[in-house]
Amino acid sequence: MQQPKIINIQDRKLIGLSLQTFLAENKTFELWRTFKPRVKEINNRVHTGYYSIQVYNHDFDIRQFTPNIIFEKWAATEVSDFDDTPEGLKDFTLPGGDYAVFIHKGTPQQFPKTASFIYDEWLPKSKYTLDNRPHFEYIPENNKPNDPNAEEEVWIPIKLK
Repeated sequence: MQQPKIINIQDRKLIGLSLQTFLAENKTFELWRTFKPRVKEINNRVHTGYYSIQVYNHDFDIRQFTPNIIFEKWAATEVSDFDDTPEGLKDFTLPGGDYAVFIHKGTPQQFPKTASFIYDEWLPKSKYTLDNRPHFEYIPENNKPNDPNAEEEVWIPIKLK
């Protein structure tokens, strides 16, 4: 795995859908299947890509993560403002700050290898610790999830130890 880029971002405005889920009962596919057809209703998109966001409780500790930890999952896209949010979709402000940005290459089934590198190898050896902000993946519009050469950005919220 490569070393991440450390990027500081400002708050981002997103519109999408969310639900409560956990890995043992992963509803991500259902969430995206519901959201993707609605994207054409969003008139003020900033980029053509998508955000897959995980919002954990404020006391989240990655070292105690299990497949039964409940979190809020979002499927969203970035917008210029919240003035024209289609009915049934929701606003979400992604908090700015420092993020370590990794590239995941491969299928979703291969993601545990990427996550293991990030949380078990890179993070403990780095000068950073997790910050209490959402984790997210930025997915290009033309991404094909089952393509072994597909790439997406994995954004991990960090702060100095």
